[in-house]
Amino acid sequence: MYAPAYRIGLWRSKLEIRGRSPGNWPATLILYPDSVPELPEVETIARGLDTRVAGDTVEHVWIGSRTQPLKSAAGVIAATLEGKRIVRVHRAGKHIVFDLEGEARASQTASQTASQTKKGKRAVRGETRQAASLRRSDQHPSDAQTAQWVVHLGMTGRMVVCEPAAEIAKHTHLIAKLASGRELRFIDPRMFGKLSVHPGGFDPGGVEPLEVSEERFVALFRGRKTPIKSALLNQKLLRGVGNIYADESLFRAGIRPRRRAAAITREQLGRLHRAVREVLREAIELGGSSISDYMDADGEEGFFQLQHRVYGREGEPCLVCRTPIRRVVLAGRSSHYCPKCQK
Repeated sequence: MYAPAYRIGLWRSKLEIRGRSPGNWPATLILYPDSVPELPEVETIARGLDTRVAGDTVEHVWIGSRTQPLKSAAGVIAATLEGKRIVRVHRAGKHIVFDLEGEARASQTASQTASQTKKGKRAVRGETRQAASLRRSDQHPSDAQTAQWVVHLGMTGRMVVCEPAAEIAKHTHLIAKLASGRELRFIDPRMFGKLSVHPGGFDPGGVEPLEVSEERFVALFRGRKTPIKSALLNQKLLRGVGNIYADESLFRAGIRPRRRAAAITREQLGRLHRAVREVLREAIELGGSSISDYMDADGEEGFFQLQHRVYGREGEPCLVCRTPIRRVVLAGRSSHYCPKCQK
């Protein structure tokens, strides 16, 4: 297990720079614990990437020697991306999806690639022989005209659009050289993120929380014997909702995280449905919650953590009734709630 990592920020100055009014918030140091980017963070990143790279074409792909971030073979990823135009970038659950279009390229043989590396003819700087050898000639993508590149950020993954002259950060696992002259880089220190390619129609499972009707939402959870917090985190039911936004949604709906889903009334589930959508939309508007190493496509941090009413506030007074916020552990995950406001 990794020890919790923290990052420090001076929030008042950042808010003023971004043009947001901090009101009476103090210029204080805030610690952000590790967490996986959830739906609002991924949505923010996907929108930023779509603005920057949609319409551009991938000319060449370099993939590092570490296999941990790869769910598809390196040769398949490279051959699927190269020569393809990025039609759009969007979110599916907690995944970033690049819709690609264009003729598939056959991947080079390992010997050809290694030879080019020796001669210094690689288009992307810094490729090693070991990385080049990952491009195997016995693995080819589909000949279909469309494909999808799917990125899961894990805990510390980042997608960066930059100029080729920008310093290559440590833990850079993929560099895609674009026809515009820029580079799209995937950086992930802990390597919990994943890269894969699909022929199209990628489905992470579960129902999209921003689109689900109240009737469908109620049907998902009624009768389940698990705690409602655990059910909200079940990506096979509702995709994209994680620890932060489950806690915040349950608080606004007035429901304790340990209550069995089967014991929650139809009216309460209706309130929870509205709360989930409200919390997610507010978080997207504020660019997500800046925790761990999360940043948007501009390298900026989100601000929704300044709106957290229970998450990460153990022992602090509830903003509604002043009762100290409590923390419990459910299935190995921290859950925060107000014992008075939530029943």
